[in-house]
Amino acid sequence: MSDHLIESDSFINSIVGEGTSFQGELKLNGLLRVDGDFSGTIRTSGKVLIGKSGRAECTIRANTVVIGGIVRGNIYAEEKVIVLSTGMMIGNIHSPRLIAEEGVILNGNCLIKQEESESELSEPVEQEQGFDAIKFPRTEVEKARQDESRAEEPGEETVGGLKRELSSWNR
Repeated sequence: MSDHLIESDSFINSIVGEGTSFQGELKLNGLLRVDGDFSGTIRTSGKVLIGKSGRAECTIRANTVVIGGIVRGNIYAEEKVIVLSTGMMIGNIHSPRLIAEEGVILNGNCLIKQEESESELSEPVEQEQGFDAIKFPRTEVEKARQDESRAEEPGEETVGGLKRELSSWNR
């Protein structure tokens, strides 16, 4: 695990060392490093580091979670989740930021969403235009009318009411 992931004002105040197995609930302030086997629940306002040899089958609630080993369970991070190239995550991630290096294994759902401030909640939100807003012809008569109203020139294609020149693709 890289030392650059641990900030100078952070210190490891709890460790589940390599070769150690622990089952239960951990509530702490600061940083927890797991290099052994852990099963249960972890709650901290700080960071959780799952080392390369670490295996955790648990729910993790923390500010930041860094995975270098194997995690099976759910992660709820207030700031970010980092999955290193040696990491494997089997479960769900809820976090405003997710950073995954090349070669990671992720199997689960990821909900990456910024927390909404009170001002954003009170402002009206414009509805996004989805597929329901696009009017597709319902009958053959409507389709024929739309086809007649769109006079296509050679070398152009009409897709969903938008014209695209095909000649530029053939250059």
